[in-house]
Formats: sequence, C-alpha cells, structure tokens
Amino acid sequence: MATEQWFVETLPPGPGETPPPDHLEPGAQPCRDCSWSASPGGPGDPPEAEQEDVQGQLPEASTATPSPEPLAPGPGPAPPRLPLDTMFSPITEQLRYLLKKADDFQSFLLYSRDQVQKEQLAKAMPTFLQMCEPYFLYLEAAARSVPPIYGALQELVRKGLLEISQQLTLRLEQLVLMYASFGFVDLEETDPLSISCFFCGRFSISPSHEVSIFRYCAPAAYTASRFPRYLYKKMRWNLETTPEPSGRGQDSHVDYYFLCYRDTWEDTGKSPANSCPQIQKLWSIGRWVPLGPDEDDLYSWILCPQPPGDYQQLLTIGFEEPSHMLATDLLVQILTGQAGPSRPPSTAGPAAWAAQGS
Repeated sequence: MATEQWFVETLPPGPGETPPPDHLEPGAQPCRDCSWSASPGGPGDPPEAEQEDVQGQLPEASTATPSPEPLAPGPGPAPPRLPLDTMFSPITEQLRYLLKKADDFQSFLLYSRDQVQKEQLAKAMPTFLQMCEPYFLYLEAAARSVPPIYGALQELVRKGLLEISQQLTLRLEQLVLMYASFGFVDLEETDPLSISCFFCGRFSISPSHEVSIFRYCAPAAYTASRFPRYLYKKMRWNLETTPEPSGRGQDSHVDYYFLCYRDTWEDTGKSPANSCPQIQKLWSIGRWVPLGPDEDDLYSWILCPQPPGDYQQLLTIGFEEPSHMLATDLLVQILTGQAGPSRPPSTAGPAAWAAQGS
C-alpha cells in the first residue's frame, strides 16, 4: 500500500490530484489513505479500536526519512509556497479524528448504562493507544530527528508538530485516568496488564542514538519503597545506542532517563496542609542507575517485582512541572551537552554524537 506523504509536499496538487478537505465532517474518517485508523462508528455505536497493522503506514521520519530535495532554479517565477495551515491540514485532520475517538470513549464511559459494554471499552483501550503510535512516531521524528528536513521553516514546523503531539498526549492521559477512576484500567506499574504509561514518539539524535518517549498516566514511585525516597516518575525516555558497523561484537545498549519530582514536604515531616504548596514538588531530570538484580541471575529477575535503582540527577528544573514538549527539549540538551557539565554514560560522548548527526 502506498504510504501517504504527510507534510513534505510543498507544491500545489497537480492535475488529477484532490486537495485535502478543509473541514472534517462529523463521523467522517479524516485521512482516506490512512488505513491504520479505525473507521469511526455511527451515532450511538461504541467506538471500536480494532487492532491494525500499524507498521510502515506513516513516514517514520528518523535519520532514514528522505529529506525533500531542493528544487533546481529554472526560468520563470518560482512556484507559490502553500500556507502553513494548508500544509498542516492532513496532520490536523488526523488529530481531530483521534481526539474524536477519545471523546467517544469518554462519552460511553460516562453515559452508557451497559456495564458489559464499558468493560469491553476498557479492554479496547490499549488497542486505541497503539492506534495512536504511528501518529506519534511521525510527529516526534519529523520535528526532532537529525538532520532537520524543513530548511528555513524548520522552527515553525517543529513547534507546530510538537504542540500537536503534546495535545494528543495530554488528552490520552486524561482518558486513561478517567477509566482508571471507574476501576476499568489498572495503573500499577508492577502489573504487566496495566496501562501505567504509554508510548508517545521516537526520534534520533544521531545515526546510532534513538530516543523513545513514554508518558506515565499517574506518578509512579521511582523505586519500590527504596531510596531515594519521595521520588516519583512522570516521563521516561529510552536512549538506545546501536553500535557502528565497524564495532564488531558490540551489542545495542539502552539507558533510561526520567522526568521526576520529589515531594519536598515529606523531608520536613510536615503534612501538605501545613507546608507551602509551591515547594511540594521539585522537578528534575535524571538517569536510572541499576542496583540489581544481578544480570547473570535469571531467577533473581523473576522474583524481583521491580528492580531497584539509583537516581543520577542531571538537571534540576524547579517547582513548576515542565510541559511534555519542554521536558523532552531539556533532555535533548542534556544528551547533546548543551545543558551544563552533566554527560550521559557513553564512551563516545555527546560531542561525538553531534558530529555523527551533522
């Protein structure tokens, strides 16, 4: 199946091509060629998030994403450039469609009296989150991956794509929390069937380094009742390092970074009611440092409900929670050596990564 080109087209549609619709009709599927999207149900029907083959349906704009070639100057006036609103139209249509599906899930949860139907919707929730993954993949990779693919429009495009990604992330988080409040979804991280966090994008910072983004629906304890105390996770980034072709015998390696907050009032022994609300949560970004179990002992991993780990704090943000987009921007600055002396655990170092991606 041909893959729909979402944004890189900068010329007006040619003869025989139909421009994207300006408005999304209620109940209409926005992207006609996006077969990975479930067809919306009619009025009164529950949303059915069907399992789809989502691999390869969107341009996974990482380092392998082809950059649009510059047009060779020719005689005559330059072709007109489409407005940003028109260029973003296919992307915003898909956003409206996914937000509508989320609204359908919420409406049937709140207004349906059929308990069996609500339980079925709860079981469909993981499938709906998976249905959003290709969209997240495109947005984050197109906005952040190295090298940039949009030239002079890079910053405008980057901001627009990331704001869309953030909007959908927060809506999905709200939806999962609502289902959890009704008891249909479990948020406990140690339960393999729970929805403690969900995937919301991946991008590359060099040819051999990729970052995956995960969002915790509810704050999760950093370690299972171990030190550091009062530390809770809100986001996780997996930094996967793939060895160079010349690095024979080397395996891929994954490092884990977290956006966390510490309940500072608990350190003082005071209750939240007797402490200043502005200093209850101190936000930071840090790296997971594993403390166990032993890597060569399989049984210790099976018997360990949650591996304990230390927290190597890399950046203190402050008492205000950073947005989803800003937190990932700060992590990228850390990984590329732009946010101070902290360095990720790599023998090559961030400077070498930047050189590889340039």
